[in-house]
Amino acid sequence: MFQLKQQKKKNHQKTNDGLMLICVTVLGSAGPIRLVVDEDELVASVICAALKSYARQGRLPVLGSDLSGFLLYCSNDTGTDSLSPLDKIGSQRARNFILYKKPSPSPDEPLMMKKSVSKENPASAAAVSCRGRWIWKSWIKTK
Repeated sequence: MFQLKQQKKKNHQKTNDGLMLICVTVLGSAGPIRLVVDEDELVASVICAALKSYARQGRLPVLGSDLSGFLLYCSNDTGTDSLSPLDKIGSQRARNFILYKKPSPSPDEPLMMKKSVSKENPASAAAVSCRGRWIWKSWIKTK
């Protein structure tokens, strides 16, 4: 009888060995999403599960379900690189992650940049940053 209980306990522990509880914080949301995932699960499937759970809970802002529009970062890591979608989530040895939505370029931005950079005023060309975003000096007109 005692051996049977020990054997059941060992079998139960074997089935839970690869599972881990993770917290995924969505940028702009009220709180983290807690998920139980397998250590061998891919980052892409964790993003998918987090988005499904986010939508199921009715959280705001509405994010959508396109996996290619999101990046997952390890919150304990000081590096700036996001996790590869093909990496295993257990390889990070972390439990807390941050989910970012990739910024989408607006269709008007390239047109506005073309208007601001003119042949008459080369200083306005220097006012636009390398990434295509505006800096505050570009709004000031110089005569």
